[in-house]
Amino acid sequence: MPPGLPVRLLFQDEGRFGRISDHRRCWAPLPSRPVVGHQVVREYVYVMSAVSPKDGRLVSLVMPWVDSEVMSIFLSHTAQEFSGDLCVLIFDGAGWHRANALRVPKNMVLIPLPPYSPELNPVEHIWDYLRDALGNKILHSLDDVIDFLCATITPLFQQPEMVRSMTCFDWINTLCLTSN
Repeated sequence: MPPGLPVRLLFQDEGRFGRISDHRRCWAPLPSRPVVGHQVVREYVYVMSAVSPKDGRLVSLVMPWVDSEVMSIFLSHTAQEFSGDLCVLIFDGAGWHRANALRVPKNMVLIPLPPYSPELNPVEHIWDYLRDALGNKILHSLDDVIDFLCATITPLFQQPEMVRSMTCFDWINTLCLTSN
């Protein structure tokens, strides 16, 4: 890795989304009571995201499953999005993150989070945002789930300040990273 590259701190995670409905609170005028559909269909897709909390940039892919090959594809995609930077990617301890078959791009360094500490990963707030949007919805196919996820996350790419407000924890602002 050439010295002097700008260092970009990224956090990565994947979230599973599917057709099991998620009941959320909602408002309705008195005396009516809202009627919310319910379904339990065990079909899922995964959203893989990496966020740069300091500037609110977000990279995401919707994938049919997760394993070391899919993770390698995501790492390659993320490295291309930040090709002029040394990416320090912080991730959780999922098995496919540590697999020997994982291909890590040259401009990327992987650092695991401590075990059992999802509260340290700002991407969890992106999942909260998506799950809130999915709340009380019945989606009739996995394609509908994918379309809804893409339609919900795509505007975040044009709203880095909103992403920053969700993901830039105070302790992240205290970090100073430089390449040697």
